[in-house]
Amino acid sequence: MTDKKTIIAFDLYGTLLSTESIAKELARHFGDEKAQAVATLWRRYQLEYTFRMNSMLLYKPFSEITNTSLRHAISEHKLALAETDIESVMKAYNSLSAFPDALTGLEKLAKDSGTDAYVFSNGTNEMVSSSVHNSPELSKFKELFKELITVEEVKYYKPHPKVYEHLVRKVRGSVEKKDCEDVWLVSGNPFDIVGARHAGLMTCWVDRSKGGWNDTLGDLASGGPHLVVEGVDAAVREIQRVSKDQ
Repeated sequence: MTDKKTIIAFDLYGTLLSTESIAKELARHFGDEKAQAVATLWRRYQLEYTFRMNSMLLYKPFSEITNTSLRHAISEHKLALAETDIESVMKAYNSLSAFPDALTGLEKLAKDSGTDAYVFSNGTNEMVSSSVHNSPELSKFKELFKELITVEEVKYYKPHPKVYEHLVRKVRGSVEKKDCEDVWLVSGNPFDIVGARHAGLMTCWVDRSKGGWNDTLGDLASGGPHLVVEGVDAAVREIQRVSKDQ
């Protein structure tokens, strides 16, 4: 068994924090049904923009991508939103609620001296800091995280290999193969899992919908998740078990 601490890097949006309140904010303007459709399309374009920008070797802050993709989704649905209302929707990112299973998992992790926790996000430093510190529930664990690591410094987005190299360098000091050992990414996003595994990290996919792993791109890369769980609490438990067995 190694003396090196286990590292768990948690994706933020959709893994620790629920974005449901975003749809609720949109519902104030469009009603529940249209709001859900806009929120779904918004998320799709938010991610699509990051993928396209990676391919174009272009970087713009995630806050700008989030704002622009919201406008795209609203426009595609033939709707309109005043600038002040767009600003209020964007501000909802600063007070997202945490998933209950995430809180249980972090409580367990707080008692584990052999594991260091990090947040690892596509968001800007300002967005991520605001989200963690202003979330009604997650803010209670802000001291648990050794660092809030974002892609802003490296100026690429997940799943570009450079962002995972950036993560490993931050938590281990270098990016040799041995440095990736026992560095875990916990994420609810399949593209994040495939990217991290291809970069040599250990991966744990949070499958809250219980739909099972269906992303076969991993078959063309380096595989799918090492672990599949239904919540962050189970992710922490299983990673601790695997780490103790090594």
